[in-house]
Amino acid sequence: RPFARFLLRLLGFIFWGTAALLVCGGVFVIVMHRSYRYLFQESFLPLPGWLAIAAALILLPTGFLAISISVKSSRYQQGALMYFLLILLCLEVSSVVLAQFYSIRMASELESTMGHLVYHYNGTPSQAPGNRAVDVIQRKLQCCGVQSYVDWLNATAASWHLSDEKAQVPESCCKEKYSHCKGDLGHREQLYQEGCLKKLGDRLHFVMFFMFWCCAVLSVLELLAGVSNGILMRHQPFPDLQIL
Repeated sequence: RPFARFLLRLLGFIFWGTAALLVCGGVFVIVMHRSYRYLFQESFLPLPGWLAIAAALILLPTGFLAISISVKSSRYQQGALMYFLLILLCLEVSSVVLAQFYSIRMASELESTMGHLVYHYNGTPSQAPGNRAVDVIQRKLQCCGVQSYVDWLNATAASWHLSDEKAQVPESCCKEKYSHCKGDLGHREQLYQEGCLKKLGDRLHFVMFFMFWCCAVLSVLELLAGVSNGILMRHQPFPDLQIL
């Protein structure tokens, strides 16, 4: 019993700390989807982020209950803690499954979507959402093209209307320190060399990997909290609340 009380108190503080990590991971998923929404056709991509935020909010009272029970056991608090742990396990398992599913599915969809946007970029100062999306992505990620700047060679020949038929890249491929850069392939040192697919894929993989392991580790800790609470409940059963 003393060890179970100590473990519950320790886990209560850990729950508070991990709640902040879950909020950070959930917010990052949601912000990433909004920043690159033209690339993510799947409208349910932010769902793992919202589930993580919901789990973080429930972790706060769960941590309080764990600490409170470790100081003075209450039959009602012990029952409430078990219910919170069950809800948290459901939320985190759902978030883990969705994060793993999207990390695999988005890898193939990103390449086709980005290739479509690059191919249909018309090279004119247009306000089309696709053109703006390409420029925003290349400036934010400091990249050029899908795999590399070479992708623009075929795209410009197919869809750009250039009088001298000279292949070039959008000005969003230019490095910030070269203010006079116009996307001329004759000055490749002024352009970003790395493609956008790898950079965006690495970001997506990192955040999904972070969410996966946060929820997986938390699930194990919650099982430990449930076992510790169960040990205390054995020594203080519910004589008048057997339904719990």
